[in-house]
Amino acid sequence: MSGFYLWLESVGSLLASQDSTARIWTIGDGPCNSTIQRRTPNVLVLKPLESRATEEHKDVTTLDWNVNFLLVIFVDLYFSGCLVREPCLQQVLTKAKSEYGTDMWNKIGDYLLSGSVDRTAVVWNVKSGKPKQQFEFPAVVLDVDWQNNDSFAVGSIDNMIYICKVGENRPVKRFSGHKNEVNAVKWDPSGSLLASCSDDTTVKIWNMEQDVFLHDFREHRKETYTIKWSPTGAGTSNPNQQLLLASGSFDCTVNLWDVEQGRLLHTLNGHSPNGQYLASGSVDTCMNIWSVKEAKIVKTYNGDGIIFEVCWNKEGNKVAACFSNNKVCVFDIRL
Repeated sequence: MSGFYLWLESVGSLLASQDSTARIWTIGDGPCNSTIQRRTPNVLVLKPLESRATEEHKDVTTLDWNVNFLLVIFVDLYFSGCLVREPCLQQVLTKAKSEYGTDMWNKIGDYLLSGSVDRTAVVWNVKSGKPKQQFEFPAVVLDVDWQNNDSFAVGSIDNMIYICKVGENRPVKRFSGHKNEVNAVKWDPSGSLLASCSDDTTVKIWNMEQDVFLHDFREHRKETYTIKWSPTGAGTSNPNQQLLLASGSFDCTVNLWDVEQGRLLHTLNGHSPNGQYLASGSVDTCMNIWSVKEAKIVKTYNGDGIIFEVCWNKEGNKVAACFSNNKVCVFDIRL
């Protein structure tokens, strides 16, 4: 599996694409200065005509919406990102001679956090388009995630997890326990539990009250590279539903975890905004829609490139996917 973005937590009906800047369209109206190719009745493939990227630096790798319908997209290793509000470009965020690996909005959408292979994490002021604070770490930053509006977690190649706060020059807490690089860190919707996954194949659950992990999930057989909480439980619009965690691994499975009980709930084997469905994308060019309740695939869409990431809209009826062939597709799963 190449990447997955599960359950619906995003907002808006806009889309971004590839050319080392960022492009955004209203899906119903079509793009400006671009060509729409309709491969199937329920899929829009948007491809801009103009590009400032070289052939080796065109991949669309990250899609991320914030609560104000702004989008940031980190396109290639040497370009930071663009912030867009319909229908105009708002800001271009750049940091010279730096490679960005991950990005994340804070809860209210006024700060953007980016992690980098230059061993830094930068908090950006969205309004000014300038860095508010830069944090330095001993090793490459692989992932970042906000706990609230001013505190965040950092996963690093040095096997460590760092908890940082805007205004503080040093991490306020450190978690150790992984035996290999930490590929992803994600806070649950309430901000009380932190999940992490690693090349050591494990998924671990932490909280700020203790220094050791609460749970150590070891069912994956190969490197675990991505995780996502369900939009259920405390802090969500579905407080009475069970909180779940999904993890994706290079063993070609997605595992669903019951975090409260500390056990594996389902293993979804598919590839070589109500929490009921999960979307996954893969190197085999397929995007699968899963039923969480039945633990099976209910729909499969075939693309024409490796899928880097997938993302639901707020209504839960469309999924965007970014491909290695410089395209972003929107799938209407109702059709």
